[in-house]
Amino acid sequence: MTQMLGKQSIRFETPPYIEASGSVVGKKEGEGPLGDLFDMVSEDDTFGCDCWEEAESTLQKEAAALTMGKAGVKPEDVRYIFAGDLLGQTIATSFGIVNYEIPLFGLYGACSTAGESMSLGAMCVAGGYANRVLAMTSSHFASAEKQFRFPLEYGNQRPVSATWTVTGSGAFLLGTEKSHVKISGITTGKIMDYGVRDSMNMGAAMAPAACDLIVQHFEDFQTSPKDYDRIITGDLGYVGQEILLTLTKERGYDISAVHTDCGIEIFDKDTQGTDSGGSGCGCSAVTMSAFFLPQIQRGELKKVLFVPTGALLSKISFNEGQTVPGIAHGVVLEYEA
Repeated sequence: MTQMLGKQSIRFETPPYIEASGSVVGKKEGEGPLGDLFDMVSEDDTFGCDCWEEAESTLQKEAAALTMGKAGVKPEDVRYIFAGDLLGQTIATSFGIVNYEIPLFGLYGACSTAGESMSLGAMCVAGGYANRVLAMTSSHFASAEKQFRFPLEYGNQRPVSATWTVTGSGAFLLGTEKSHVKISGITTGKIMDYGVRDSMNMGAAMAPAACDLIVQHFEDFQTSPKDYDRIITGDLGYVGQEILLTLTKERGYDISAVHTDCGIEIFDKDTQGTDSGGSGCGCSAVTMSAFFLPQIQRGELKKVLFVPTGALLSKISFNEGQTVPGIAHGVVLEYEA
């Protein structure tokens, strides 16, 4: 039986499992509603380092170590790492995991990287090319602001449509060892560009890609919103969520009863001043690892569509007046008793 499904999806004949996961976050994330659920919360967002970029590399190093430690495996037991971040040349990843000496596929999917890394890692394991891989990503508020927006010292005002880049790293160990969570399928997204030029409104830029991915997933798998306990987007925030719900209704699907967003879950906007919510590669990764994955492991959620979302801009494209295209990747997570 072929594993290819519809136009953009794969249903795994032999599904890989999530054997373990780990989450490391900064101080602000630890003060949010999910603070007690993260594996490690730092009281110092520099993580004892001399610069923000080095701090983000430390996030990945710690997340990988935590995840392998939970599973009782050593670096030599992991065949590949699929990882990336928001920084130029993915330097947070390369400097963060260099000492593990595990073969690396470096990725850039902007804030959708958690979904991209899990998708490619799952394909690798399901295809018999590895018994065990790490899928991971990270972001850091200060390193992202420094690269994409303004130095923190500038003290610029943020519009209410802006999201707050999560300081965090999430890692997932995918393998053939059975656990309570399997990756039963994936849907790979297309680049969608609706002409949004406001780099401070990532939700508006990414929502069309999330809508296109979700609708295509339903068509490929012949499912509908009622087949899922949750449809979880990555970091659309409150503004992006409203746009997504409108767009999916226009396409014939009402997902409002089952939709939530990692950027909405991770912060309390009323007490933490995070405007539209959270964003960044680390947002969906740490929220899935710490909050949603345990619910699936306990059987409280039986079937979830996880849709990390990304805005494909750089400081060069923004300064040249280009639009902000978006992309999303879908991963189906199911409980297995």
